[in-house]
Amino acid sequence: MISTSEYAGLSALDIARMVGSGGRAAVDVVGAALGRIGERDAGVRAFTAVWGERALARAAWVDAQVARGVRLPLAGVPIGVKAGEGPDSYQNTRLVAAGCVPVGATSMPRGGRGWQTYGHTDRGPTLNPLNPAWSPGGSSAGSAAAVAAGMVPLASGSDGAGSVRIPAAWCGIVGFKPTNGLLPARDRAGLNSPGVLARTVADARAYLDAVAGGVPGAAVSGPVAPPVAVWSATLGHADTDPAVVAVARRAVERLAEDGLITLDGDVGLDLVDPAPAWTALRAGSADAEGVEAVTAVNDARLADCFARAAVVLTPTTPYPPHGHDGPGARMNVALTWAFNVSGHPAISLPAGTTRRGQPVGLQLVGRPHGERELLDLADRADRAGLAIRSAP
Repeated sequence: MISTSEYAGLSALDIARMVGSGGRAAVDVVGAALGRIGERDAGVRAFTAVWGERALARAAWVDAQVARGVRLPLAGVPIGVKAGEGPDSYQNTRLVAAGCVPVGATSMPRGGRGWQTYGHTDRGPTLNPLNPAWSPGGSSAGSAAAVAAGMVPLASGSDGAGSVRIPAAWCGIVGFKPTNGLLPARDRAGLNSPGVLARTVADARAYLDAVAGGVPGAAVSGPVAPPVAVWSATLGHADTDPAVVAVARRAVERLAEDGLITLDGDVGLDLVDPAPAWTALRAGSADAEGVEAVTAVNDARLADCFARAAVVLTPTTPYPPHGHDGPGARMNVALTWAFNVSGHPAISLPAGTTRRGQPVGLQLVGRPHGERELLDLADRADRAGLAIRSAP
């Protein structure tokens, strides 16, 4: 048997190695996951439904496959599934084919009620495991909270304006959005990409390998020249909180000091506020001229920037987590949604906390279809201990 505390400390790749080698049974791992949910979810409300019997049956199937010698790259890994997406979505089907076991549906906001950055359950809003007074972010709220609380090592999400990266930043975990179009979009406008919440970048890379093809856990070997990086605290339009800027900037300087990046101080990135373009695209507006007025400028500036640099670094959100009364007039998507419009891959890493203990994320943005290189840099930053994280 495996204890719930031991389980909570395991990464997805840890579990896959143990189950795939026959060292642990998937049934035992999933049983521990269900036990952990039973211990923690009343105080977090990450799940809207728990699929206990179904999960154990699937785990038994995984064990039978492993016993037959079938190689499942993510054998026995419990995952949370964002509510509204379901286990039959493209990414979740691919994860299950790789050996993952869905254990429940994770919360998201109610639809049609404006900007929301929390999860709705019939027991009340989803709470941030770092501090129940804070929102966990959204819209992949329950997925982020479930990962941060150690209930699952991986959870699926979707990111139409920052809905994976924002909750990752506020829950102190990793949130990854691949290049738009690499996986089937979750909306007609093509803004909403599938994505993942994880505790480690290595697990996020294993997710990508499972859903898009590749060798799970593989990384670039040998010496790697530090990529040129550009820092922007505001992207030219966001009203970023100075306390957030300070934490994210310290993380960037540490990456440079550790030789993981070469920071180019002569190149900046100022974008036009993408709000009108994003809104028109999401609504299916016929105002192509209005969209073009924004995207043409931003696309040109991004192309110029990425001609000289391999990665753009920003705070993930302009503000620290708000309470459960909502963000008010603040736009928590101000630093993320430009890359839903442009389609660039992006990842949020924990960067540290403000003096008030509020979590801050560092967003790394890569070239289109450069998610492998982006994840390799993020993995090196993760392994170097970019931020000290709270134990789940």
